[in-house]
Amino acid sequence: MRLLIVTQAVDTQDPVLGFFHRWIEEFSKHCQSVHVICLKEGRHSLPTNVEVYSLGKEHVSRISYLVSRIKYALRFYKYIWILRKEYDAVFVHMNPEYVLLGGKFWRLWGKKIGLWYVHRQHSLMLTIAGLFANIIFTSASGSIGLKNSKIKIVGHGIDTGRFSSVPMKAMNNSAPRIVSVGRITPIKSLETIINAVALLRAGGVPAKLDLIGSPVMEGDVAYEKNLHVLVEKNNAGGYVSFLGSIQNDKMPAVYAGYDVSINACPDGGIDKAVLESMAAGIPVLVSNKSFSDYLGKYAQDFTFAFADAENLAQRIRALLARTDVMEVKHVLRKGAEARADVGALIPVIIAAYGSGTKTNHNAGNQL
Repeated sequence: MRLLIVTQAVDTQDPVLGFFHRWIEEFSKHCQSVHVICLKEGRHSLPTNVEVYSLGKEHVSRISYLVSRIKYALRFYKYIWILRKEYDAVFVHMNPEYVLLGGKFWRLWGKKIGLWYVHRQHSLMLTIAGLFANIIFTSASGSIGLKNSKIKIVGHGIDTGRFSSVPMKAMNNSAPRIVSVGRITPIKSLETIINAVALLRAGGVPAKLDLIGSPVMEGDVAYEKNLHVLVEKNNAGGYVSFLGSIQNDKMPAVYAGYDVSINACPDGGIDKAVLESMAAGIPVLVSNKSFSDYLGKYAQDFTFAFADAENLAQRIRALLARTDVMEVKHVLRKGAEARADVGALIPVIIAAYGSGTKTNHNAGNQL
């Protein structure tokens, strides 16, 4: 199969999308050729059968929002047209707007369209994109705010080898370092974690909390400000730190410096930060029951009630009191390797397109 991928960034150092570089590498193993259209191109080192085409965001400085969007759209149309004889199928990552822009042409040219989408929020754009897409890939039943018979649940994929390459260390039970990784946004319920750590310290456990991630949307910025107010109100500045975003390729070593990872999102999608923590051998506490299968026999002990700081504090205390922590670390790591490796995910995605995509390019060749 010859594949066209559309994504936001191709950059190993991107704190949010750096992981996708590994996905492209894996796609290249199963495809004759891979063409990637990205909004922004950064540092990358990809196989010889991969070509990257940027829409140019990395070069934009003070161009107005509208002008830049018009330029991106024109370049997008140029690339999908000049490459139309070079790909049989399309894989759009997390951006349904590209399916709206290119869907009618891809359908006309006989290209099978796959959309990867992992977000709980429903939108009209997603609904319309679903009409054009042949397949909609998502990680779990609750990870997409759309009802559509085209949805295919395939799990998630991270480079488990990169995270599991970091040696595991013994847990610091007396003064644990706690981390929460991901975008600073209300759905992360970070106030629950901050309050839980405050309860731990009030009970004599000198835990410290680092929040790794940055706000993206305007509402996220306001939320982060509210978190800073909460930290100040609790006099927690000495033990709660906002570290901002960290390059994805540095995260394996970063995880290794912590004793506990916490994800306070509600039930729904599979957050890759949880899978990364598991692969790194870091015990992880979650409030999202979608991770029950991933956590296996530890699911009950490592799941807390959503937005319940007291229950989370109890779970942390219980974890610190365990005598089998090294066994827990090994089991979680093996679980991530078995269920969440990108090397297993990509063949499933490729197979979903079916063998028919190998001949679909004939329609495009006639134009």
